[in-house]
Amino acid sequence: MFGRYLIIIDDIWDISAWNIIKCVFSKNDLASRVVVTTRKQDVAMTCCSRDCILQMKPLTNEDSTRLFFGRVFGSKEACPPQLRDISVEILKKCGGLPLAIISISSMLANKNCNQKERWEYVQDSMGSESNHMLDGMRQILNLSYKDLPPYLKTCLLYLGMYPEDYQIERSNLERQWMAEGFISIENGQDVEKVARNYFNELVNRSLIQPVEFDKRGSVTKCKVHDMLLNLILIKSAQENFLTIVDDPHAFTRLQCKVRRLSIRLDGASNGREIVSTNNSMSQVRSVMFFGSSQITPPLSKFKFLRVVHIDLDDAEVDLTGLCKLYQLRYLCISDGCSYQLPTQIRVLQHLETLELFSCDRVPSDIIHLPRLMFLKAWTRLHDGIGNMKSLRHLFGFDFTLYKLDNIRGLGELTNLKFLYLTCGIRKDDWERRMDALCSSLGNLCHLENLFVDLIGCIDGFMPLFPPPTHYRLERLIMQWRCWFSRVPSWMGELHNLYQLKFKVGQLLTDGVGILAELPALTHLDVETGKTTNKVISIERGAFPALKSFKLLLSSASYLTFQAGAMPRLQRLKLKFNVHGSEQIGAAPAGLEQLLALEELTAKICCHRASESDRRSADSDLRSAVDMFPSHLLVKVSYEEVWNFGFSDD
Repeated sequence: MFGRYLIIIDDIWDISAWNIIKCVFSKNDLASRVVVTTRKQDVAMTCCSRDCILQMKPLTNEDSTRLFFGRVFGSKEACPPQLRDISVEILKKCGGLPLAIISISSMLANKNCNQKERWEYVQDSMGSESNHMLDGMRQILNLSYKDLPPYLKTCLLYLGMYPEDYQIERSNLERQWMAEGFISIENGQDVEKVARNYFNELVNRSLIQPVEFDKRGSVTKCKVHDMLLNLILIKSAQENFLTIVDDPHAFTRLQCKVRRLSIRLDGASNGREIVSTNNSMSQVRSVMFFGSSQITPPLSKFKFLRVVHIDLDDAEVDLTGLCKLYQLRYLCISDGCSYQLPTQIRVLQHLETLELFSCDRVPSDIIHLPRLMFLKAWTRLHDGIGNMKSLRHLFGFDFTLYKLDNIRGLGELTNLKFLYLTCGIRKDDWERRMDALCSSLGNLCHLENLFVDLIGCIDGFMPLFPPPTHYRLERLIMQWRCWFSRVPSWMGELHNLYQLKFKVGQLLTDGVGILAELPALTHLDVETGKTTNKVISIERGAFPALKSFKLLLSSASYLTFQAGAMPRLQRLKLKFNVHGSEQIGAAPAGLEQLLALEELTAKICCHRASESDRRSADSDLRSAVDMFPSHLLVKVSYEEVWNFGFSDD
C-alpha cells in the first residue's frame, strides 16, 4: 500500500530520462504530486499536459534594476548619470534572467565602474535582445568568460574536471591549481595566498557559486552553475583542455593526446585493459576518478601526472607504479577506497599534497619529501618529523605515539600554519609529553589554526604560549574531550584570534576578563563544567568585536550583561539547567542591553525538573524577550538529559 507523496525532480534535459524515471511512481487516488523542472518545452509537454505547465517568468524591470545596481554600485541612486542609459540597454539584453544579470553586473563591478567606454563595449558585445532565452544566456556567459584574464580562464576551465552539482572543496581546488602550475607568483609572493586570490576573484565575478562558509565568511565549498559548466566543457573541448570519460569503451574513441582526464564510471569494470593499450594517456597531467567503479587503472600508465584525485565508493585503488610518477605534486584518496602505499616514496620529490583517508601507515621515508606542504594522514609518522620543514598543514599529530625527540621535532616545523593535535590513551609520562609539546608549540611562530583533540584536563598547556608579538593564531578549537580548570592567562594575549572554542572547569569573572579585551574575537564557544553561584558579569565595552556567543553553564540566572557590553553581538546561544531549589531565574539579566542582538537560542535542560520549574523558565525567558527594544528571533527547545560537568575519568 503506497502512501501520498510529493516528489520534486530538478532539471531534466531529455525525454528519455523522464521515461525511465516515471516508471517508479505509483498511481493512486491520494492526490500525490510530481514536480519537474526543465528548460526544454518538449520535455515539459511529455511530463504533463499543457494545463499543468508553469512557465517561469523573468524578473520584472524593477527587480532586475535592483539586482543589477545593487551588485555594481550598491544602489540605483549611486549610479553615475552618464551610465544610466547604457544600464537600461544592458538590462534589456539580460531579459530578466537572474544569472545573466548577476554575471554581467559582477563583470562590470570588477572593473572601473565609471568608464563609459567599458560599458559601451559590454553593451555592444551582448548582441541582440531578440535572441532565444538560452542562446542569449550562453552568449552573456561567454562574454563573462572572454573578459577573464588568461590565468583565470585556465583556473575556471579546471572546474570542468568535477561532475555537475559536485561540492568542491576550495582548499583542494587551490592545491590542484598549484600542482598544475596555474598560480603565477613573483616578488616573493606566497603561492597559497595567490591561489586564494584567484579563487576569490572567480567568486566575486559570480562564476563560482558559494555553498559553505567559515566563521569569517570565506567560501570553503563551492559548485558551478550547470549552464556555466556547459560553457566550460564546450571551451575545454575546443582547446583540448580536459576529457571526460563516462563509458569504459570511450577510451578507444579518444582521438588526440589527453591532457586532463575526469573518469566517472559505475560498476565493477572501468576499462583497465583498455587504458593499458591506449597511447593517448601518456601525456595526462591530471586524473580524477568519481562514481562507484570498483577498480582503477594502474597509475603507471600515466607517466607525467601532477594531480591524482580519487573520490570513489568502495573501490580498490591500484597504486602500482606510483613511485614512477616523478612529476606528481598532488595525491588525494577518499575514505571509500582500499589501497596499499609503496614502502618507499622518497622519489616523489615534487609532491606537495598528500591526503589519505583510512591509511594504516605511511612510508618511513616521507620525512624526506622536500616540498610536502599539506599532509593529512591519520596515522603515526616515523622518526625525524623535524626534517619536514616545508609542511604548512599537518592533520592528525597524535603526540602519544611519538618519542620525546619527535615531539620536540614538531617545533622545528616553523612553516606550519595549520595543526590538528590528537591523542590516544593518556600515558604515565603524560606530563613530560605535555612539556615537550608546549615547548614545540611555542616555536611555531606562523601557526594560524590550532585544533586540539586531547583527553582530560590539559592544564599542562597553561604555560603554553610565548609573547603575543611572536604569535599569529587566528583559530583555536579545543574539542570537548579536553578542558582547562580555568581560563589560561595567555588566551588574553592572542590579539589575532577570531574564533575560540574550549571547555573550562569553572568560568568566573576573572576568566571572562581575560577574554573580554580580545580585539578580533568574533566567535566564542565556551562550555563550563562546574556549578557556580557567583554572578558572571559582562561589563561595558567587553568583547568589542564578538558576533556569536555560545555558552553552556549550570544556570543562566548567574549571567548578566551591563549596558554597552558586547556591542556587536548578533547571535546568543545558551544551554542551561532549570532544576534546583536555588534557581532564581532562567534568563540572563540585562539581555535588553545587547542592542545588536538578532537571534536568541535557548536549550533548556529539564532533567529532574518539576513542572513549576519548566513554567518558571518559560515565564522568565518571555519576560526577558519582552524587555528587548526591537524584533528578536527566539528559538527555545527542551532536553531531558543533562550532560553537565566532567572529570579526568
